[in-house]
Amino acid sequence: MTASADRISAAYQAQLARRRSYGTVLWAIFIALMVAGFGMADARNAGGFWQGLPAIADYPAQLIAEAWAKAANLPGHMWRALPALVETLNIAAASTLIGTLGGGIMALLATPGLAPWPRMVPVFRRLLDICRAIPELVIALVLIFVLGGGPVPAVIAIAFHTTGALGKLFSEVAENASLKPVEGLESVGAGWLQRVWFGILPQVAPNWASYAMLRFEINIRASAILGFVGAGGIGYELRNAISWGQGRYDAAAAIFILLFATIVLFDQLTFVARQRLVRGQEQGEAGGRI
Repeated sequence: MTASADRISAAYQAQLARRRSYGTVLWAIFIALMVAGFGMADARNAGGFWQGLPAIADYPAQLIAEAWAKAANLPGHMWRALPALVETLNIAAASTLIGTLGGGIMALLATPGLAPWPRMVPVFRRLLDICRAIPELVIALVLIFVLGGGPVPAVIAIAFHTTGALGKLFSEVAENASLKPVEGLESVGAGWLQRVWFGILPQVAPNWASYAMLRFEINIRASAILGFVGAGGIGYELRNAISWGQGRYDAAAAIFILLFATIVLFDQLTFVARQRLVRGQEQGEAGGRI
C-alpha cells in the first residue's frame, strides 16, 4: 500500500515538474518575442523608438490642454459630428442584423445533430472559420478599392466578420439545446425547417439575442475604426479632425467624447437587455422543471 502511494506521489510530482518546465519554456519564448518585437520596432523607426517612447503622452496632453482651453467650442463640434455618429450607428446596426441572420443560418447548418446535411457540417464550420479569420479592416480596404468609399463597404466587411463570430457562438448554444422537442416533431412528420423553428429556436433565442446585442457594441467600435480608411461614419470625421493638427484639437476631442459617451450608453442599454433575457430564460427553465 505504501509503495503504491509513493508511486502515485512520485508521478504527481513528476507531472508538476513537467508543467513548471513547460511554463518556463513558454515564458522564455514570450520574453524573447517581446524583446525581438521591440528591437524590430526600433529598427523600423530608424533607431528612434526608445528615444520617442518617453514622448508617447505628449499628444494626449496637448489634445486635452487645447480642448480644455476651448471647452466652449466642444458642444458645437459635437453637434456637427452628430450626423456622422448616426451613420456609424446605422452601419453597426445594419451589419449586426445581416451578420445575425447569416450567423444563425450558418450555425444551424454547422451544428451536428441539427444540420440537414450532416456530411457538409465540416464545410460550413470551415466557412465560419474563414469569416472570423479575415479582419474587417482587410475586407473593407478591398471593398473600398472595388466599390469606392462610403458606408456600404463597411457594412459588408463588418457583416462578413459578424457572421463568422456569431455563427460560432450560435452553433455552441444550439449544440446544448435539448433534442427531445425535435424528436417529437420528427415523429409526427415535421420537416427540418419546422423542427428547427418550433423545437430549437425557442430554446436558443434568448442566448442568440444576447450575443447579437453584445456584437452590436463591438460593431459600433469596428465601424468607427473603419472610418479611418474611408468607410464613412464618425471615424472619417475623427481622422480629418486629427489630421488638422494643433489648433484644431478641440474638434478631435469633441468627437472622442461623443464616441465614448455613445459606446458607454449602448453598453449599458444592451447590458440591461441581456440581463433581462437571461433572467427570463432562467425563470422559464425553473417553471419548466416545476
